[in-house]
Amino acid sequence: MIELLVDPAAWISFLTLAVLEIVLGIDNIIFLSILVSRLPPALQPRARFLGLAFAMLTRIGLLFSITWLVRLTEPLFTVIGEEISGRDLILLVGGLFLLVKSVNEIHAALEGPEPAGGPGVRLHSRVAAVIVQIGLIDVVFSLDSVFTAVGLAKHIEIMVAAIVVAVLVMMLLARPISEFVDRHPTIKVLALAFLILIGVALVAESLDFEIPKGYLYFAMAFSVGVEMINIRIRRRGRPVELHAGPLAPGPGQPRSGEGSSGVKPSTSSR
Repeated sequence: MIELLVDPAAWISFLTLAVLEIVLGIDNIIFLSILVSRLPPALQPRARFLGLAFAMLTRIGLLFSITWLVRLTEPLFTVIGEEISGRDLILLVGGLFLLVKSVNEIHAALEGPEPAGGPGVRLHSRVAAVIVQIGLIDVVFSLDSVFTAVGLAKHIEIMVAAIVVAVLVMMLLARPISEFVDRHPTIKVLALAFLILIGVALVAESLDFEIPKGYLYFAMAFSVGVEMINIRIRRRGRPVELHAGPLAPGPGQPRSGEGSSGVKPSTSSR
């Protein structure tokens, strides 16, 4: 363990893996932000923390079960000449779940927000439902993350440290990203569209049609950049609000407080 701390190759591997884990966790943060936005503001920080903590535990657990992960890529059965493995089934279910969830969220955004409030038991059940959904999709998102970690690093200590650091950074970014998405509905729609693309990519990957993630990230970054320009234009193009005040009298018009004869009305004295 001590030799890893003084090994430059270990530090390079750690930093590279941590950055990649953060990049691969972007879709996780977006999905978490969309789900948490449906909860009351007081419960959102707790849900974000529990969701990302569950993501960290899931990834570390998958790292220590690397033997099971290797068996997960072995074919289970064949459909129309295509070998289907356990990993393919997980990606297929996760992709379909993302598609259905994103389409439902877009439909809810079009129909209007749900009425807030409700019994405490129902509120806690909503929090539990959000955590369960985050946990389910964490398993899908963690597969790419863990396979990337295994491919880049040789020591499991480096993998675990990189995952912990990446999740801590994601915890710091989750709140500002969630608040930014909540303030701008168009960004929220873009985020949901991005999740639809991720869902399509997962379904395609489960069928051995791989879509490079870089293309998806570039498309999303380009769309967000264009929308940021639109937001800036809308802010600068807002009309100036004029406050109503006394208007200067035109030529031939009586001043305020004067009668039509131009003589100020006298006040009666007691």
